[in-house]
Amino acid sequence: MALARQIQEDLRAELDLRRTEVAQLADAPLRELAWRVVRQNVARRRLPPDVDPETLARSVIDEALGYGPLEPMLADPTISEVMVNGHAVVYVERHGRIEPCPAIFSSEQALRSVIDRIVAGAARRVDESSPMVDARLPDGSRVNVVLPPLALNGPCMTIRRFSRLRLDIPALVRRGALSESMARFLGAAVRARLNVMISGGTGSGKTTLLNAIAGLVPAGERIITIEDAAELALHHNHVVALEARPRNLEGHGEVTIRDLVRNALRMRPDRIIVGECRGGEALDMLQAMNSGHEGSLTTAHANSARDLLSRLEVMALMAGMDLPVPAIRAQIAGALDLLVHTSRAADGVRRVSSIVEVVGCDSGIVQTQELYACDAAGIHHACGQIPACIERLRSTGMLGDSSLCFDHPGNGNLRCISS
Repeated sequence: MALARQIQEDLRAELDLRRTEVAQLADAPLRELAWRVVRQNVARRRLPPDVDPETLARSVIDEALGYGPLEPMLADPTISEVMVNGHAVVYVERHGRIEPCPAIFSSEQALRSVIDRIVAGAARRVDESSPMVDARLPDGSRVNVVLPPLALNGPCMTIRRFSRLRLDIPALVRRGALSESMARFLGAAVRARLNVMISGGTGSGKTTLLNAIAGLVPAGERIITIEDAAELALHHNHVVALEARPRNLEGHGEVTIRDLVRNALRMRPDRIIVGECRGGEALDMLQAMNSGHEGSLTTAHANSARDLLSRLEVMALMAGMDLPVPAIRAQIAGALDLLVHTSRAADGVRRVSSIVEVVGCDSGIVQTQELYACDAAGIHHACGQIPACIERLRSTGMLGDSSLCFDHPGNGNLRCISS
């Protein structure tokens, strides 16, 4: 480790990466120049017998110009999350389980250099005056950074990776995330332009499911996506992707999710998809759903589908409109049709644990009924309730005799829905 640190310091001294002529080099010529300098440096040294010169040179180059020890992790398709807790402690999530990683950064300065490189590439900034930032890698992976003095153990970075292979609904069915009948029901719901909100905890698969459900939107519809950091990847021809923007160095220029939701209403959308509702934008989203923008999709953090309704009330109050709670509940009942809750089991498997229908508001209480559930063994089943929106589902032409749809609790076969 000390040897790699010394070679990297020599590389910085020889290249002087702040020089204008070097700064203007493209990535490929710059790496070629750095390889030449590092190989010459390594060749002049007497290395221990257990150190491979090429491996040592590659680690130095990666740390100086790339993502350092993160490079092999980001190339490993089995790793879904990378957690850097200071330069000497790194964990990864593989197949839903967290495990320590032997790869570490040579110094805190090396970690800060990688963080600065990532943040600059996403046109964001992070420093002592603004020690938290959300960014993304070129492949769409989401990055969160927290610097000292907020992070007591040194710079912390969390990278939520996204598979290059985007999972669609059939793929999620094969993985056991939901049953075939639930998948077909959601397909009919999207065709019927029902408003759907996906809830769940961190890392429960909300965004993955949102991306898969959005893929069921019929071709030709105009879709407006709104995200804090772009993660959705839709294959439709008519997609307008909007991304929020933080304030600049002078404290100006911020564009929030709420601003984008309001603006999207003027863009003639067929569907509005919000990556996640966290605050006052929830009220704007509810109003959009209540004003003719049917078929909208979004996600929010919640412990259960029922808890999501309480969270929506709080988020709507964050809009600062001073609305009475009964009015907010009426908005929720009128806007939302389905709540889809996701969860991650102890074995790391992410599943749709519940599909709940919002059926109205009675005496100031939002009324719901559960259509599908998942038991402790991970088995999905229908709950025996006929959805109130059955006529809208039937209008899609995807339903047969509705009396056969949900009257078999414990039987996951939704026999009346055809592909």
